[in-house]
Amino acid sequence: MWDSAAFLGALTPKFYVALTGTSSLISGLILIFEWWYFRKYGTSFIEQVSLTHLGPWLGGGGTGAESEGGGGGGVGATSGPAEYKVWRNPMSLLRGAEYGRLWGAARRAPLTYYDMNLSAQDHQAWFSCGAEGPAEEAMARAWREREPAARVAAARAALRHSPDCAAALLLLAEEDAPTVAEAERVLRRAWRAAEAAWRASCAAGGGAGSAAARRDAAVLAHVKRRAAMCARRLGRLRDAARLFRELARDAPPALHALALHENLIEVLLEQRAYADVQAVLARYEDACAPRSATLCYSAALLRARAAAAAPAAARAAADLAALEAIRRAIEYNPHVPEYLLELRPLTLPPEHLLKRGDSEAVAYSFFHLRHWRHADGALRLLAVAWQAAERARRASGAGAEGAGGAGGGAGGACGACADRELLPPHHAGRCTRRAPALLPLCAALCAAAALLALLAHRWPAQAAAAARAAAAGLDPRRLHALLAAV
Repeated sequence: MWDSAAFLGALTPKFYVALTGTSSLISGLILIFEWWYFRKYGTSFIEQVSLTHLGPWLGGGGTGAESEGGGGGGVGATSGPAEYKVWRNPMSLLRGAEYGRLWGAARRAPLTYYDMNLSAQDHQAWFSCGAEGPAEEAMARAWREREPAARVAAARAALRHSPDCAAALLLLAEEDAPTVAEAERVLRRAWRAAEAAWRASCAAGGGAGSAAARRDAAVLAHVKRRAAMCARRLGRLRDAARLFRELARDAPPALHALALHENLIEVLLEQRAYADVQAVLARYEDACAPRSATLCYSAALLRARAAAAAPAAARAAADLAALEAIRRAIEYNPHVPEYLLELRPLTLPPEHLLKRGDSEAVAYSFFHLRHWRHADGALRLLAVAWQAAERARRASGAGAEGAGGAGGGAGGACGACADRELLPPHHAGRCTRRAPALLPLCAALCAAAALLALLAHRWPAQAAAAARAAAAGLDPRRLHALLAAV
């Protein structure tokens, strides 16, 4: 039987010196890498890996498809209330035709690495079914890639194997098309290919419940959604509204978390079809749909329009009802008024947003600011309600961080962390994160410990003499005498 006491007794001091030096050297290298990664990407590598990969195993909040049913859930806000969570932005732009313009004009990255990482996880959950084949393998590699050039190259490789690969065409329309019109042309081709693939999967693979049929249905729904968004960008509002109505009614479960009714509400507001907007809001309120800035502030906008159109005798009551609706919306997300009142600059919305956070306010205001401008008196009522909310917050003694961290409350710290990861660095309202002040000191101490261990191993006699001298200098009796004299 193995004798541990004999083994430990046989170890020489050189072993412990080497162990100390090696561990200190490795710790110093890890700290230096962490400092470099933080300076480059603005987040901790160990923290990011732990939250993304180890969190679900240890029972924490999941990411991607796990926490939102394939709809863009994420980490960073799952420890607060249920409303403080990362969702897929239903109004996200096209990477090639829209996000790419910011990079081409100002050389600024419109999306963060964390945001694109969540999108890659969503794509793998939506469009992977375990099918084998050269095209499927190329697309699986494309969804795993984080670099746009590598994703486009993998999609083109899939098209070489299968010219009618709808998923590859969808990716090229999203990330390679230089204009919205070109993206719509590619999406029309992908639409035809996705419909044919879905029908073939349903006929050959055991109906619509097979894995291939579900994957093809998800691809078809995403193609229709992007085609509807292209029609909205190109001004064909009736086509966009029709497609969004069909998707909201017939979308597969994988797209339920994308909140397609928010796209429909925005198109109807652009059409000035306020009665239809009210009907959509009522339907989703009766269905107990999760609250969002679009639902809350759209209801407040309709109240403000009704107050502006009310007769003089009923104007006061209508204004009070509108102010109450705006107050409830501000209570849900207090960041939105600053963007609608143009007190803070806007940036391109991210592909994921934090419910009740600054990123959701950016995403909502980017598309709905024009609707608030068009409604007479709406911005005036919003300013009055927001100033009253600010006075109440200051009177209650809440700090600026309480209202700035995803609405305060339990989601404040988690909300600020998630918003920092989602919003680009150039955004003026982005929360900054400083590197820990003791990180360079810890790295220096680890390096010094490794150096001392190396010196003790190389010159043991001199090291022993220095240790005895240091021990004599730190004699407890001398220290006691010094303390007594003091």
